[in-house]
Amino acid sequence: MRAAIVGISGMALTAGEAALLRALPPAGVILFGRNVGDRGQLVSLTAALLAVLPAGAVVMVDQEGGRVARLRPPQWRGHPTAAVIGQVFERDVAAGLRAAWLQGALIGLDCAAAGFSMVAAPVLDLAVAGTHAVIGDRAFSASPDAVARLGRAMAAGLLAAGVVPVGKHAPGHGRALVDSHLSLPVVEGADLDGDILPFARNADLPAMMTAHILYPALDPVFPATLSAGIISQVIRGRIGFRGLLMSDDLAMEALNGTPAERALGCLAAGCHVGLYCPGDQQGTRAVLEAVPEMALDAATRLADAVALARSRRLPLDADRLDDERGILLS
Repeated sequence: MRAAIVGISGMALTAGEAALLRALPPAGVILFGRNVGDRGQLVSLTAALLAVLPAGAVVMVDQEGGRVARLRPPQWRGHPTAAVIGQVFERDVAAGLRAAWLQGALIGLDCAAAGFSMVAAPVLDLAVAGTHAVIGDRAFSASPDAVARLGRAMAAGLLAAGVVPVGKHAPGHGRALVDSHLSLPVVEGADLDGDILPFARNADLPAMMTAHILYPALDPVFPATLSAGIISQVIRGRIGFRGLLMSDDLAMEALNGTPAERALGCLAAGCHVGLYCPGDQQGTRAVLEAVPEMALDAATRLADAVALARSRRLPLDADRLDDERGILLS
């Protein structure tokens, strides 16, 4: 498997995409709203992907709840924002933690039934007043302790549903003043203890995603995704993360260079996998041709993440859990 997770263009796998995925097999495919129609279509698509992907590859989706949700009503359950769950936690800690677990379990059940093995959640960024709304209500709280505890509970719920959680966006996106989809955010200051704490308290998660953020006090040149210093000293060092590390979407405007250059840059910095999401075949081919086969330790981390989710899976009653969540959120 090559060290990339890539997108595809539409609601069915084209012959050209299937041929590309067979010829240059990636570590996985990530799906977005453009790929999702109804339940039958989605199950058929994920089955078609698994038929051409190598053994051990993942099928991934962004499904946090709130506005970041690719599976939406009426075909799938609606899920509240992280901020709503954070408000429950403020009123009643135990109820908030249970609501976060239920959020993860219910999202995980929906995703697992559709054929996904990995979900890009929970968000471990802080809700910081006055910053760009790109995180906003996607964050559980402004409190590092609350974010750490609620993120951990949501990740446990996802694992209970049998899918791999991906904590994001290390070492912290919450203080960004601009949207990294559109330009490069710069976070000034050297005191990142609060931003880092939720990640450090969740350092045993099986997977994490980097932030396309420039932290001049840590690296004046490269954003975290492309910074060997930040990945080694902060994400691996201060946070203590030892699992599978992937980039955020390499097509975002925060980064410079061609798709292939960005992919090679994140791998050189210490990411195990580059994430390239647009689904354009030219860019996808360029990335897959450029990146190497996954290193043995990276492939082992991916396999361990999938095995962990399988081992943590529980027999869950989705309707009962949904009723319980409704009571907690009412």
